[in-house]
Amino acid sequence: MKKTCIALMVLLFGTSLKGYSQTAASTDFFAGKWEISIVGTPNGDSKLVTQLTRKDGKLTGELKDPSGQNPEAIPINSVVEEANKMTIYFTAQGTDVSLDLSKIDDSHLKGSVMNGMFDASAIRAKE
Repeated sequence: MKKTCIALMVLLFGTSLKGYSQTAASTDFFAGKWEISIVGTPNGDSKLVTQLTRKDGKLTGELKDPSGQNPEAIPINSVVEEANKMTIYFTAQGTDVSLDLSKIDDSHLKGSVMNGMFDASAIRAKE
């Protein structure tokens, strides 16, 4: 009886430990460095790099042009997170822009800009 009780306690402890570890990992999935590609804009295909960091429970950061053609970083106004999706809001050339990205796997996102006007994808950058 004593061995059964100990085995049951170890099983419950292991299950609860695994459950907590999954919760912590999923809350910071979108945090990190991402290379974003936007296809078909009026100025041609565009690439942006962002380092999303969590401050006060919310993601924040800025978008940078890795080619150097636009040296000033674009501040991110807000990021709305859902289970497997995020929307980044920013202002470019005087226009409010929304960038929707959905999780494909641990390193890839796919979505669109301005509710489907342009296709977008993102790859987690190696740091």
